[in-house]
Amino acid sequence: MTMTQTKTETMTEGNSLQLILKFALPLLLGNLLQQTYNMVDAAIVGRYLGTDALASVGASSSVQFLVMGFCIGICLGFAIPVAQRFGAGDHKSMREYIFQGAVLAAELAAFCTILCAILCPDILHLLSTPDNIYDNAYAYLFVLFLGIPFNILYNFQASILRAVGNSKTPFFFLAFSTVLNIFLDLLCIIVFHWGCRGAAIATITAQAVSGICCFFYIMKKYEFLHPRREEMCLENHKIGTLLAMGLPMGLQFSITAIGSMVMQSANNSLGSVYVSGFTAGARIKQFAMCPFDAIATAVSTFCGQNLGAGKYDRIKQGIRQGAIVGVSYGVFIGLVLIFFGRTLSLLFISGTETAVLDASAKYLRCMGYFYWALGILNVFRMSTQGLGYSGRAVYGGAIEMVARIVVSVFFVPVYGYTAICFADQCAWVSACLYIVPTCLLCLKKAKKMCSGVPS
Repeated sequence: MTMTQTKTETMTEGNSLQLILKFALPLLLGNLLQQTYNMVDAAIVGRYLGTDALASVGASSSVQFLVMGFCIGICLGFAIPVAQRFGAGDHKSMREYIFQGAVLAAELAAFCTILCAILCPDILHLLSTPDNIYDNAYAYLFVLFLGIPFNILYNFQASILRAVGNSKTPFFFLAFSTVLNIFLDLLCIIVFHWGCRGAAIATITAQAVSGICCFFYIMKKYEFLHPRREEMCLENHKIGTLLAMGLPMGLQFSITAIGSMVMQSANNSLGSVYVSGFTAGARIKQFAMCPFDAIATAVSTFCGQNLGAGKYDRIKQGIRQGAIVGVSYGVFIGLVLIFFGRTLSLLFISGTETAVLDASAKYLRCMGYFYWALGILNVFRMSTQGLGYSGRAVYGGAIEMVARIVVSVFFVPVYGYTAICFADQCAWVSACLYIVPTCLLCLKKAKKMCSGVPS
């Protein structure tokens, strides 16, 4: 067997559901581990430093999602042409895309790190961060911003590996770095007494380790991914293609996060009890969302490879099966959040903090009623991107942003924290009404494209 055959897996042949689930499993475990980063931070901070420190870590969660989501989204977008060229068997063009994507990712890392570090104080003021938690919130967020290059280093390489069918290796490196993160959290917070800053240092150090390990693995095991000397040149049309795929996906995360920032600001104005409750609930929410992201990413890669291979029927089947799996999981996990949300909140909050526990439990209970909608939204949105229409998926993020802003501006002043508890759900359902017909339209266009691809 060639190295390509032994180290990659095509999704253009075989049982589509089995391939999607097999590909999604390492993604799911990796997503759970990434959320474990955040949950470990919150659990240790909340238990050892108190609820005010927990509020400090969570006060900027929306802007963390904005910045990190933008970087992750761009890396995912850069991998779409790689998956398509891999599916078509055009390895030369694939390597050219990898090289030019790496150059763009490095430029992105430098730009985002400098800009975010400079604007960190303004961001926290914009979020209406309470005075009693501002210093710790700044220390935590500033260090995370300094770690942006490590975040991009890992996610770009992980996206490339997934584009060629390997979702297991990124998971293994992430698993190791998660264990390291737990150890470093305890060391920095309990032993060194670095407080919230220590939690951030632990997180970015663990991310750096996973990125560096991924780099050396690709260098040693994936020779066919290494750009040749003649392939290491910048081409305007390929850069344009990468940006056309990456920027919309990054902006989709960011646009969605803008609405979350407005919602966060509205919630911060309600006081530190609700900030702490919201923070704990949001950690659990993000953890429960991991299967949606894994399934949707698997379907996106499936669509990209089969589009390159010109197999329309498999694309259509993969999207349908992915949506069914996503909705089924949404119903199940929604019931878990409704009935066990308060118990899960005890991971982050002491049982004596009854007001904070009540706030977290209410947030999760209201969330659980609508979790099924995420199964539809994520699969159809990522499928649209995998088909090469990242720009159209951005409008779904814009709809989410508008929905959250409307709830935050007009309903929070009247209904308080109850409105916060239903803001995300309004965004999800609104975006579904747009993305489902949009994806079906893109699917029709893909049928025409596939008919012109030689079998």
